[in-house]
Amino acid sequence: MNTPLRRLATVVLVMFVGLMASATWVQYVQADRLNNDSRNVRTLYREFGNARGPIVVAGEAIALSTKVEDSYGYQRSYTNGELYSAVTGFYSVVNGRSQLERAANEELTGRGDRLFFSRIRDLITGSQPEGAAVETTINPAAQQAALDGLAGQQGAVVAIEPSTGRILALVSTPGFDPNALATHDITAASAAYQALDVADGNPLRSNATQERYPPGSTFKLVTAAAALESGQFTPASTLPAPVRLTLPQTSSTIGNFGGGGCGADPISLADALRISCNTSFAQLGMDVGSDALLTQAERFGFNDPDLTIPMLVAESVFPEDMDVPVTAQSAIGQRDVQATPMQMAMVSAAIANGGQLMTPYLVQTVRSADLHRVYETEPELYSTATSPGTAASLRDMMVGVVESGSGTSAQIPGVPVAGKTGTAQTADGQAPHAWFTAFAPADAPRVAVAVIVEHGGNAGNEATGGRVAAPIAKAVIEAVLGS
Repeated sequence: MNTPLRRLATVVLVMFVGLMASATWVQYVQADRLNNDSRNVRTLYREFGNARGPIVVAGEAIALSTKVEDSYGYQRSYTNGELYSAVTGFYSVVNGRSQLERAANEELTGRGDRLFFSRIRDLITGSQPEGAAVETTINPAAQQAALDGLAGQQGAVVAIEPSTGRILALVSTPGFDPNALATHDITAASAAYQALDVADGNPLRSNATQERYPPGSTFKLVTAAAALESGQFTPASTLPAPVRLTLPQTSSTIGNFGGGGCGADPISLADALRISCNTSFAQLGMDVGSDALLTQAERFGFNDPDLTIPMLVAESVFPEDMDVPVTAQSAIGQRDVQATPMQMAMVSAAIANGGQLMTPYLVQTVRSADLHRVYETEPELYSTATSPGTAASLRDMMVGVVESGSGTSAQIPGVPVAGKTGTAQTADGQAPHAWFTAFAPADAPRVAVAVIVEHGGNAGNEATGGRVAAPIAKAVIEAVLGS
C-alpha cells in the first residue's frame, strides 16, 4: 500500500512542479513578449483604455487622445498631421506605432521607469492612469518653412541647434496624415496603411532619418576636415585641378560638374571648396588617404549603428579598406558613401560649434499628467569632430561658398551664411540628388540645416544643390532666426 501511495505522491509532486514552472515561464520569462505581442487583445484594450499623453510642439499638442464611446476608450488624433508625420509617426489599433509614438511609447502610456512614482500616486489615490506629455524641440516656424520649401518634391530637411543638439525641424516628403491610420475602424485603418505602404516615395518611412543617399559634394566638408586635421594642408594650400583626373590603377576618370575646369590649375583648397572642384578633392582624398578619411567621417558620426533621437537613425556609411581609386571617388561623396540628412546636418552643426558635435535630440521634456517635470534632456557631447582651428577654417571656407561660390542662392541680407552644395549622381538614367547643408549666422550659429531634394525634384536633370536645395535651407534659417 505504501509503495503505490509513494508513487502517486511522486507523480502529483512532479505535476505540481511542472505547473509552477509553466506558470513562472509564462508570467515572468515570457511576460514582456506576450504583453508586447500585437495579437494580445487585452494589452491593446488596456493601452487604449487609458489616456495616452500628448506630443507637444511649442506648447501646442500635435498628437492627443480624447475620450470616446467605444470599446477602446480613447481616440488618438493629430493636428497638422502631414506637417509633423516624420516627428509623431502614427498610433494605430491595427497597424501599431511608428516614429515618436513608438520610441516614446513608455512615456506616452505612463509605463516608463521615470513615471514610477506617478503610477504609485495613481494607485494610492485611485486616479485613472494617464500617460505623460512628451514636449519636443521642434520649432514650428522652421518645420513649416521646410515643408513649404520642399513643395511636393520628394526629400527631407533636418535643422539642428549646434550648441545643444536640439532638433529644430524634421521633415520628410511625401508625408502622410496619421489620422487615417488612427481611426478605430479597423477596415479603414488597414486600407489606409496598405495604400501608404505602396505609395510613391514610401511616405511611412522618414527620408530624414531612415533613408541613406550618396551625399555628393557635401561630403567634401569631411574630406577638407581630414586634410586640415592632418596638419599638411591649410585653406591656402594648392591642389591640382585638371578638367579630368585619371584614377590610378584604372582607365576611369573623374570630371567636374558640367565637364569643365575649375577656373585655375592649381587651385587653393578654399577655392576648390567654394566652387566644388571634383578633381581637386578626388586628388586630395588620395593624398590624405582612406584611413584618415575614415577616422574623420566617424568623428562626424558615420558608421554609428546606435544613434537615437530617440528614434533610431539609420547608420550612415563610409567604407573601410578602400583601394586608391575608390578612395578618390569616396572623397567626393560618391561610390559607396551613404548618408542620412540627419548625418549631414550633424556635420555642419559640428563645424558651427567649433568642432564639438553635440548629440542630436528630439525630446526636450517629459511631464506627468499633473504637469510635473519628470525628465529633461541635457545637451551631451557626441564627439570632438575637429579642432577649433580646423572648424574656424572650414567655417570661413563655407562662407565663401555662399558669398561667391556654388551656394549664392542661400544668401541672406545682413546674415553671414556658411554652406556647401552637393549634386550627387545616382543610378544611370536618373537625375541627381540636390543637396545643401549650412549654418547661420556664421559668426554666432543658431541653426545648422541639411536639405536633400531627391532626383532634383521639379528641376530634374537641370538640378544642382545650389539651385534647388539652397533656397529651402535659406527659408528654414530665416524662420529660425525670425522666431
